Amino acid sequence: MSETLNQPSASSSDSAISAARAAVESERAAVKEYPGKAPGLVRALQALGDAQREAGDVAGAEVSYREALEAGAKLEMPADVIANVRTNLATLLDFNGRETESLPYYEEAISNHEALGGENLEVAAQLRNNLAMTYKCLGKFALAEQHYLRALETLENKRGRRSESVACVFNNLGSLYYAAGFPDQAKEMFEDGLKIRIEVLGSKHRDVAQSYCNLATACHELAENIAAQQHFETSLSILEAQLPNEASSYEAIGQDYVAMLNILSEEGKAIAFQKRQEKALAAV
Repeated sequence: MSETLNQPSASSSDSAISAARAAVESERAAVKEYPGKAPGLVRALQALGDAQREAGDVAGAEVSYREALEAGAKLEMPADVIANVRTNLATLLDFNGRETESLPYYEEAISNHEALGGENLEVAAQLRNNLAMTYKCLGKFALAEQHYLRALETLENKRGRRSESVACVFNNLGSLYYAAGFPDQAKEMFEDGLKIRIEVLGSKHRDVAQSYCNLATACHELAENIAAQQHFETSLSILEAQLPNEASSYEAIGQDYVAMLNILSEEGKAIAFQKRQEKALAAV
C-alpha cells in the first residue's frame, strides 16, 4: 500500500512556484551574459518542475523538466544533474498514465546513475524496480524480469539480503511470475520476501500481512488450499488487530479470502468470516 503524504497548502505551493520562477528568470539572464552559468539554469528549472509537480501542475512540471534537459544538452553538464532531471521526468510520466513515454527516460537515468557509482547504484536499482513494474503492466514480462533481477542483485550487494528493499523486489518478482503463469516461482519469491519481512519488520507488520496474502494466492493457484487458507487467516488476523488503521486492506483481503472459500465450496466458513468481518468493520 502507498502512504499519502500531507499535501502542502495552496498558498505555500504558490509561494514555492513563484520563488522557483524568479530563480529561473535570474538564471536565464545569467546565461545570456555568461553561458557557463547554464548548469545553474538546469538546476533552477528542475526546482521549478519539482514545485509544480508538488502543487499538482503535471503539465507545467513536464515543460520545466524538458526545458532543463534541452538546456543541459547544449553543454557539458554534471552527470548527477542530468540524471536527476531524467529521473523526475520518467517518474512524472509513469505515475500519470504515460508509461510508454517514460521508458527511454528511465533507461537513460539508470545508465547515468550507474555510471556515477557509489550511492547512485541504489537509486539505479530503485529505478529498475519502477521500470520493471512498467514493463510488467505493458505485458513485457521478460524485460520486467531482467530489470527486477538486476535491481535485486544491486540491492543485495549494497544492503545485504536482510533488507526491506530486497523483500519488496522479491514480492514484485513473485507478482510478475504469478501474472506470467508461473505460480511455483511466484510462491518461492513470496516465501523469500515474507521471511525477510518477518526478520526486518516483525511478525505483526502490515507489509507482512500483505506478504501472507500474496503467498496465499500462489498456494491457491497450486491447489495447496489448506496452506492458502492458513496464510489468508494469518494475514487477516494481523490486519484485524490494527483496525481502524488497516480497515481498507482488511476489507480487500477479506473479500479475496471469501472468494476463495466459495470456490472451494466452503460456504459456511465464508459466511462465518463475513459476519466476523462486518462486525469488526462496524466497530471502527
